[in-house]
Order: sequence, then C-alpha cells, then structure tokens
Amino acid sequence: MLGERSMKKITNCMEISVKECLDKLIEESNGCKCEKCRYDMMAIALNNLKPYYVTTHLGEVITKIKNMEQQSEANIVVEVTKAIKKVHMSPKH
Repeated sequence: MLGERSMKKITNCMEISVKECLDKLIEESNGCKCEKCRYDMMAIALNNLKPYYVTTHLGEVITKIKNMEQQSEANIVVEVTKAIKKVHMSPKH
C-alpha cells in the first residue's frame, strides 16, 4: 500500500542523467557556473526531455539508468547544450 513502509521509491532517471551530463559539459563552457544558473540549465533541459521514471529497490536504479542512457544519450547532450547556451545568453542574476 502506498505510504506504508516500503523499500521502493520513484526515481526520475532523466534527472540524474541530465545532472551528470551538465556536470561534464559546463566545464567546457565560458559562462556562469553558479548554483542558480546550473538549476536553470537543468530545468530547461528537463522540460524538453521525456521523463524516465522507475520504481526501484536500492541499487537497481544504476542498472536502469545505464539502460536508459544508451537509448537517449544524444538527446540529453543536445538539450543540455541548448540549455547551457540559453542561460549563458540570459542569466537570471
């Protein structure tokens, strides 16, 4: 039953993948790398990518992330790159 003690949780694997991609790509960029800009970049990219939710037991999520990344890694890189450029052109600070 939902809400009872459970070993499962819901995880958006896309969020994890976008964060990992952003961490790699932002180092190559020349713009702001502050926390606010990073969160804006993640939000922009995630709003343009299909979520990938899974329910997992602890440890299972890593395997599911790897499977998901192989299918959509190119889309993630494209959307994160666009988000970095957009935020660098118009930061909110």
